[in-house]
Amino acid sequence: MSRSLRRGALAATAIVFSIAALSACGAGMNAQTLEVRPDNAETTVDSIKIQNATVLIQPQAEAEGPAVVSATLFNTGSQPQTLDAITLPGLSAPVKLSAAKGSGSITIPAQGSIIVGGAGNAAAVIEKGEEASKNAGGVQNVVFRFSETGDVNVQALVLPAKSYFEGYGPSTLPKPSEKPSTEPTGTPSGTPSGSATGQAGEPGNGQSGEPDTASDSASASQSAGH
Repeated sequence: MSRSLRRGALAATAIVFSIAALSACGAGMNAQTLEVRPDNAETTVDSIKIQNATVLIQPQAEAEGPAVVSATLFNTGSQPQTLDAITLPGLSAPVKLSAAKGSGSITIPAQGSIIVGGAGNAAAVIEKGEEASKNAGGVQNVVFRFSETGDVNVQALVLPAKSYFEGYGPSTLPKPSEKPSTEPTGTPSGTPSGSATGQAGEPGNGQSGEPDTASDSASASQSAGH
């Protein structure tokens, strides 16, 4: 084998080993891609895992209206669990829970997951959204209470329901305030009822024309001459 062929074979072998090493970094349980974590809060207690916990407030600053708690709930156990309550320690705002369908409880199936927040999903509505808005841009302690695991605490970001979070935010938004109209709504209903019937200078109309006495004097002098 010539020297040029040997150098080519060695280069090809080095490339194959490099590709294999890179592939190993992206596969398997210890893959680097599995180390990617969401920006929002997550925690795991027993068989319950909470991910992307967020308190979403009104998109407009100081707007009145409800807020919501959004999160993804995982159950790695062999039995289903129900989400019995969500509380916000330090705030008096109650959180109303409702299932995705019907009025039943929010159930996380065994070896399954559910999403809280967003169209067609379970909902956790903070009725006094203005209280949650006080922590806008910060964090809020949120307690999820499950039927078997009990209380699970997580520090959730408090963010406005904009951009990516718009579809998961409050479904009830404040209506824009109506501006009073500055244009008059009525039109003048009256019109002048009188009009001049004669023209100035027209004899015999009793207006500001020449008096009729001049013609009467001329007629009297002609009668005296005859």
